[in-house]
Amino acid sequence: MNGVLDTGFALFFLMMVCKNEPTYTWADRVGDSHGTSKLVHLVSNTAFQLVNTSVAFSEAESFCRGQFSSLASMDLEEEYNGAQELLQLTQFHTPIWVRNPQKASTNPLDLSKNYLLFPAIHFPKESREGFARVNLSFPALSSVSVCVRVQWDIEWTEVSTIFSYASPVFTNEFQLRGQVDMQEHILLALIIHGKHLPYKASFQNDGMWHHICVTWHRRSGDWAIYVDGIKKDMGSDTDNSRDILGDGIFILGQDQDSFGGNFTEPFYGAITDLNVWNMSLDTRHVTTLNVCLAINEEPLFSWSPKHLSSHPVIKEVQAQLFCPADLQQVGLQGCRMLQSWSAQLPVFGLADCFDQLPFICTSSRERYLKMKQLRDSQDSQPTAFMNKIMKISNITQPVIVQHSSSLSSLAHASALLDISVQALEDSQQEELQPTDMVSLIQLLSMAADVPTGQHHSVDATNQSREGLHEMSKDYIKVADSIISQDSVVKWQAIREVVNGPMDVVKNIDHFVARLSPVLMAETDHLTIHSHNIKLQVQQQSLQKGFTISGFCGPTTELSSLDCISVPHQKILDLQNNGFQKFTLVNTWYGSLRPPVTPKDNISMTPTVTDGSQRYLGTIMGSSVISTTALCDDQPVSMAVRFQLKHRAQSRAGIVYDPICAFWDFDLIPESGGWWNTKGCEVVSKESGFTVCYCNHTTNFALLLQVFETQRSPENENILQVLTFIGCGVSLCGLLFTFIIFIVVGVPKSDRTTVHKNLIISLGIAELLLMCSDWASASEGACFMVTALLHLFFMSSFSWMLVEGLLLWSKVVSVNINDDHRMKIYYIIGWGLPVLIVGVTLAVSVEKYKADNHCWLNVKTNTIWAFVGPVIFVMTINAVVLCRVVMVTVSSARRRAKMLTPSLSSKFQTFDLTWAIARPLLILLPVLGLTWLCGVLVHLSVVVAYVFIALNAFQGMFIFLVYAVYNSEVRRHSAYCQRHCLLLMKHIIRTHLFYM
Repeated sequence: MNGVLDTGFALFFLMMVCKNEPTYTWADRVGDSHGTSKLVHLVSNTAFQLVNTSVAFSEAESFCRGQFSSLASMDLEEEYNGAQELLQLTQFHTPIWVRNPQKASTNPLDLSKNYLLFPAIHFPKESREGFARVNLSFPALSSVSVCVRVQWDIEWTEVSTIFSYASPVFTNEFQLRGQVDMQEHILLALIIHGKHLPYKASFQNDGMWHHICVTWHRRSGDWAIYVDGIKKDMGSDTDNSRDILGDGIFILGQDQDSFGGNFTEPFYGAITDLNVWNMSLDTRHVTTLNVCLAINEEPLFSWSPKHLSSHPVIKEVQAQLFCPADLQQVGLQGCRMLQSWSAQLPVFGLADCFDQLPFICTSSRERYLKMKQLRDSQDSQPTAFMNKIMKISNITQPVIVQHSSSLSSLAHASALLDISVQALEDSQQEELQPTDMVSLIQLLSMAADVPTGQHHSVDATNQSREGLHEMSKDYIKVADSIISQDSVVKWQAIREVVNGPMDVVKNIDHFVARLSPVLMAETDHLTIHSHNIKLQVQQQSLQKGFTISGFCGPTTELSSLDCISVPHQKILDLQNNGFQKFTLVNTWYGSLRPPVTPKDNISMTPTVTDGSQRYLGTIMGSSVISTTALCDDQPVSMAVRFQLKHRAQSRAGIVYDPICAFWDFDLIPESGGWWNTKGCEVVSKESGFTVCYCNHTTNFALLLQVFETQRSPENENILQVLTFIGCGVSLCGLLFTFIIFIVVGVPKSDRTTVHKNLIISLGIAELLLMCSDWASASEGACFMVTALLHLFFMSSFSWMLVEGLLLWSKVVSVNINDDHRMKIYYIIGWGLPVLIVGVTLAVSVEKYKADNHCWLNVKTNTIWAFVGPVIFVMTINAVVLCRVVMVTVSSARRRAKMLTPSLSSKFQTFDLTWAIARPLLILLPVLGLTWLCGVLVHLSVVVAYVFIALNAFQGMFIFLVYAVYNSEVRRHSAYCQRHCLLLMKHIIRTHLFYM
């Protein structure tokens, strides 16, 4: 139970940065349960945290990352002034680690130049007699280190001796042996003073070159075996009563059952770079040697085939060795430290990166205070998720103490992740609060920095593949639970501490890249699924050929088109450049959305600038898919080809133009990075997905530039002129129709009254439309014109609805009650529009008007205050028109059969056609059905022309149908003409009579 309690407490430690309140004049001193002493000092914009515990440089960087801060660099005046104040206030005078501000970018590099040629000797299988003797007289050795690079013959499975040292009085004085186990791993064992130590240290029998170092120290009895810079086995159970005897014989490739002879356990393969020291090297020395760099310690023997006496079967060859020193040159030559101060300026120097020094972490003052606020909140009132942690860990009080911001081993990290997953499964994802998200992100950061080599490699190496697989699955589940929190509010609440979901992605990349050598030690393929993340790791030996396949997201309807692959030729180039092991890490993120507020936008230069489309902005429009390439466990940049499905919903009048982009962590680093398009290009744009090509590996997505469809300037000018002319003609037609109705003296009826009201509302609306361009110069005038246009066009459609209802009452329901009908019509025609416009102004006055012209804002829901009623009116009137046509056709058929039963079907067809066409021509203008083209005007410029032709001349159509060719108007017009003629004659006669 104690282990569970410790694990539970450790997770609570994640929220702690420092316990005491900050001060401006003195440094706060806090401690943690691990004995780490921290002192915090705040200045105007920066928080400084002095950690008075000595660690290696890499551990200092890891610690600061765990605190959401960074190792101090002292490159800015405010930074070194604040650090100097802190050191003076605490009277701290020892050197401290500082970060080099000139550190290279974190992007992968081209590693082909890191292969060097070494002279080597080859031991062929054709002979068991092959050996090579070192031509050196060895002294007695109280300590010894032997480093050598070996390439094991993959077909040889028997016990082999890499080297043996025999003294005249003791043959098995110092020896390194190896054998192949059932899993095709080569196990190594030392013999010291005749004592055979167990086979434990191992490496894969993959035919590649491996760097092996063995060390022994008499005084302590300590011994160690390093493989490829990692300590794989160690102990102290050796005879330390005497030195290794001198004047012995050192043989490569054979054991010595007698002094200098009787060889029985040959080695088959190749050996190079043998070096012997009369001292016990430590880890930093071995790490430096592993990457082909020299150390300051002078060797007893330096590698040269000329200093060997070899059997005739031994051949000298050239070995191409991977030496990633270019990546680690700065760290291996020394890490930056602050030595002292001179004239108030910092004095920097270099120290061995494995030296133990204190350090200072820096972060923004805002971030530090936000972390403190989150911690205090969690301390006073634990969240539901933290209560789950407490329950699982059997903790009754939410005690929060300090932590060391690092995990000691993979087992420790695995236990923390397992408890976190249990708590997440027991609680709903919506229960995760901002404080919980910070805790889990910090856990991921710490787990990604768990040492897998150097100091804790034995523990890491001995983890079972199943255990590491489970740990990786837990890591992905925890990460998934965080990025699934797509609430902008939650991410904004912790923005001062965490930049966004891409920080989680960065942790996943770092975790898999560091753990892949251990995770892939016994397999060449690994896939991990979660709800929103799919991770796949593939590993191949390039010397045996390669079968690396492409990677696709989960095979669902939405993500089946999300795929990425490395071109075959690029992998072949790696093989030709001498790389041996190729690891490809691919990840798919289904719901990853870097949070932005509605005011924020992805800044991109519009790709369409011909005026046909108006740029609205750029959005993230796909899943995120990534590739990380590792060659011989070192990152390398490669070209990739990928395709992603569009995730934006299609909208009328909106066009999306895809852009291939990647998340650049080095772009705007203070914000965690931003989207970049450098090196990426669109290969093809297909229906619903886009294919891209990028010349590097990272995290990719599609950015969709959003455009509003616009017409060309030429079409806009023509349409504007036609609209103006049409409105003028229409206005004249409406005016003449109204005058005729008054002058001719058409008898008053509900039908003529409805016509007059429609003419008035439509005429005023078109007059306002003609004046709207002049009103756009004034914001107030434009707003008023917009409101009046809305009112009178709504009134026009309301009276069109009344026209339909009246027509229904006259043609379909001829027995409808006529009492008080006109009062209802007036309420519909004028009262309803006033109500709609008033409510719309009251609800959305700020978003009422469009930005560039005097009309309703089509980008908001305001436009529905016009479009909704119009669609309703057109729907009702379409039903009325269909019913009227049916009644008219039925009446025409009955009349045709009664009056002309003997006529041919040809004439009946003509009558029926005219019976259908006549009401359509008469009723379409007043029922407003021609406005249907207005709903479809965004589809084509042709529809826009048709719409203007039908509606801009609506008043002229009304004039022709209801004035010029209306039988009642013509009858009353003829009557008026006769009456006027008679009147004129009477006047003339009267005038002549009085003359």
